[in-house]
Amino acid sequence: MIRYRCDKCGKDLGPGSDHFVVRIEAFAAASPLEITAEDVEKDHQAEIRQLVEQLSHTPLDEVEDQVFRAFRFDLCGPCHREYLRNPLPPA
Repeated sequence: MIRYRCDKCGKDLGPGSDHFVVRIEAFAAASPLEITAEDVEKDHQAEIRQLVEQLSHTPLDEVEDQVFRAFRFDLCGPCHREYLRNPLPPA
């Protein structure tokens, strides 16, 4: 049997309890591409090799976090209401 707990307060979320799922996705925003004739004519092999070299020394988690990250939280009723009132508390 799967047991859930509130990810904020730790309350047991047993059968029949108020239980909410909050999903958050953070991903790199795409900006419009502007491709020039110079870009098309350029030899990109050296640039690609340099990027591959840089990435080979970077932890995979760090590389993934720069592109996409997803979170899932289980919240009890009171914590869910609090989250909706203030989803981004001050740092």
